[in-house]
Amino acid sequence: MKDEPNLATRMPDAFVILFFVVLLAALMTHIVPSGYFETAEVTKIVNGEAVKRTLIVPESFRTVTDSQAGVAVFSGGSEPGFINYAFEGMVSGDRNGSAVGVVAFILIVGGAFGIIMHSGAVNNGIMALIRRTKGADAVIIPLMFFLFSLGGAVFGMGEEAIAFCIVLTPLVIALGYDAITAVLITYVATQIGFATSWMNPFSIAIAQGIADIPVLSGADFRIVMWAVFTSVGIVFTMRYGAKIKANPEASLCYQSDFHFRRQHDSQLQAQYGIVDTLILLTLLAGIGWVIWGVVVHEYYIPQIATQFFAMGLLVGIICVISGRMTLNRVSESFQTGAKELLPAALIVGMAKGIVLLLGGDDTTSPSVLNTILHHAGSAMSGVSDVGSAIFMYVFQSIFNFFLASGSGQAALTMPLMAPLSDLVGLSRQIAVLAFQLGDGLTNIIIPTSASLIGCLGVARMDWSTWVRFAWKLYLIFFLMSVATMTVAVLIGYQ
Repeated sequence: MKDEPNLATRMPDAFVILFFVVLLAALMTHIVPSGYFETAEVTKIVNGEAVKRTLIVPESFRTVTDSQAGVAVFSGGSEPGFINYAFEGMVSGDRNGSAVGVVAFILIVGGAFGIIMHSGAVNNGIMALIRRTKGADAVIIPLMFFLFSLGGAVFGMGEEAIAFCIVLTPLVIALGYDAITAVLITYVATQIGFATSWMNPFSIAIAQGIADIPVLSGADFRIVMWAVFTSVGIVFTMRYGAKIKANPEASLCYQSDFHFRRQHDSQLQAQYGIVDTLILLTLLAGIGWVIWGVVVHEYYIPQIATQFFAMGLLVGIICVISGRMTLNRVSESFQTGAKELLPAALIVGMAKGIVLLLGGDDTTSPSVLNTILHHAGSAMSGVSDVGSAIFMYVFQSIFNFFLASGSGQAALTMPLMAPLSDLVGLSRQIAVLAFQLGDGLTNIIIPTSASLIGCLGVARMDWSTWVRFAWKLYLIFFLMSVATMTVAVLIGYQ
């Protein structure tokens, strides 16, 4: 394990990267002129219904020649200065959107899932599943992959994969596989679900909100996409697992797996009971409630956050009544869950500060962001719709290397990508699709993903070893993503 600690030391923290992006944005306000667009309200047919949208009028961009003052280092007035970005970004927006509403949403939902995860029901359910299917490798590997992918799709499971890697790596190796297989069925599966989700509250819900399209809209296409990507992941994992089981020494991590081969299979002692069933049924019912609220009543960020809070609260009550957790333990679990997502919430607020420094995201008011948008659209003017969509996907994939936070990336890029899709004639739904695929799938391989490095750490695997294996898998998903973006354009995905 020589590469990960050194690599983690060399890679700048997300907040360091963000600070330099802020610095660049401040410098741009002294160099790049501000501009604005004219907009018009149009009626579009979306899913068979007439929907009014305010869109940018093509060729309407104008620059403001006397707006080259640039931002101050510090501002004591209403206009943000360079070092005002953190506070101003945090308090911008309202309860229905970025940034203050999204920050609150992330913290509350994170706290709710903190209670759910600390209840132990998810862990006990998985352990019980393993016990009952032990020896039936053809069942347990795809079933585990499916469940972890579902977790990534439904509630943005990512960092939790580290804990499951600790538990499952020795078990998978005891079944005759290797640590790579364990990382595939835990971390990689969650990222496939994360990238192809139709309801992930930490990425797609935020991105759709910023893009000003209905939350959870376009779910049918995404559910099919999730099923296809997950199926490919399962087939890839099963084929690789069969190869390693037939010849264990073919594994790139055969030597490092020796540590786990010496361990006794004592991890299966977790007990599954009626309390676990009640908690998992509560989780399932809560997710159904969220979907119902969004589809039937058009619930948005404030209501969805409250639904998740109610879900966590009910799980906490079940745990207290059953004696599994004390009231204080429930409170601590909520705080821990919120604390784990505090960096993501801070990044969302600070990312909004960048948008404010560049003049805001109102396309009709002069801003540097509008000028950037105009030039990006001009660069894509001779490109086909499919080419433009693929460009968006590649841009998001590259950007994720520098900011591997789904909610943070959504807050930073969607104010630019959503109106850019208007300019090039694509739906904002396709812009969100490009974001989620680019954001999620690159997490499989990038060294700036703390979750990936954490999983590799507990699996005792070097990042360089993982890359030698995973680049083929990423290439498969990259090509599948390009094909998905192409199909989305051809069918007029809204």
